[in-house]
Amino acid sequence: MFTLNHEKLVPLGASITTAEIKQQPELWTETYELFFEKSKEIEAFLLNLSTRHGRVRVIFTGAGTSSYVGDTVTPYIKEKMDERQWEILSIPTTTLVSNPYQFFKADIPTLLVSFARSGNSPESVAAVDLAQQIVTDLYQLTITCAKDGQLAKRAEGDENNFLLLMPEKSNDQGFAMTGSYTCMALTALLVFDPLSVEEKSVIVHTIRLMGESVIRREDAIQEMIDLDFDRIIYLGSGSFEGLAREAQLKILELTAGKIVTAFDSPLGFRHGPKSFVNEKSLVFLFVSNRPYTRLYDLDMLKEMQQDNIARYICAIEVAGETNYDGNSFVFGSEAQSVPDAYLALPFVMIGQTVSLLASVKVGNTPDTPSPTGTVNRVVKGVTIYEYQ
Repeated sequence: MFTLNHEKLVPLGASITTAEIKQQPELWTETYELFFEKSKEIEAFLLNLSTRHGRVRVIFTGAGTSSYVGDTVTPYIKEKMDERQWEILSIPTTTLVSNPYQFFKADIPTLLVSFARSGNSPESVAAVDLAQQIVTDLYQLTITCAKDGQLAKRAEGDENNFLLLMPEKSNDQGFAMTGSYTCMALTALLVFDPLSVEEKSVIVHTIRLMGESVIRREDAIQEMIDLDFDRIIYLGSGSFEGLAREAQLKILELTAGKIVTAFDSPLGFRHGPKSFVNEKSLVFLFVSNRPYTRLYDLDMLKEMQQDNIARYICAIEVAGETNYDGNSFVFGSEAQSVPDAYLALPFVMIGQTVSLLASVKVGNTPDTPSPTGTVNRVVKGVTIYEYQ
């Protein structure tokens, strides 16, 4: 797919999605540059909050894939930030809007970090309205891909709402969120990670090279998709659990449910969900770079290998001191020091490519995968009720 020209991709209904997956590594460099330009302003904005208030609740939010951005970055940010000063939470807008009283408290200073591709989803706008209605000391960080979206426009002129626009090309025009997910996740990490800008620059350079290698190795992924399977399972711990959820959503979206999927953590998988595995299952496990967590990941891989049920089991990992001895998609050891939350970006490109190729295999059109129109690029049909 990545080597085909536009004319060959159009009949497959895959020209947009293929290009948007392929361009991500380049967009990550642009994302870093946008962050670097505003890094001093961001630092001042956060310092003002921590100085003004003893403790601030930070809520990462979004709908669908945008909420999985928060799920991906939250474990790492919770680990790295001082939670005596910052309470870090990831809560979808779809949860906030229907249950605002459980998460928004008038007397708790709150930084609402909104992730949005278009900025026009009804729940994304309503979550902001509810926060403004309920929380006395509310601040916002709006991370969006659309400068003309409602969330971006509402941030204009509001000194308590810091707007960070993603690279223009990250505003995916295909149905599935790809570059929008990875660019927003990268931005959140760059904003909240206490590493120096120089250290972050090195990480971004490393993951860019990893992403480019995924594109070059499409044939290896195609070989997996050529197998006889009818379900795909993604497993991961920590940041990779949020990543696993996003990867499985891409399969559901791009195949319109023709391939069924599941996600879980390796430890959680044993508690019932493992019964989902059959002889036509592909299982992908995102292996942590953290040696302790990696032990649990490798245990699950070995266990499923011994079960000898799944059609194909694949470890997605960086070469380390201990590695899976079965099928694997391996990145070089130069990425051993890259935190898992950043690894999620090149790792998800594998999941995106799996979904793209699987969509074509089942006769679907990746750019417009919902033949009935029951789901849309921007959600429709949501009634927002007035909150008293």
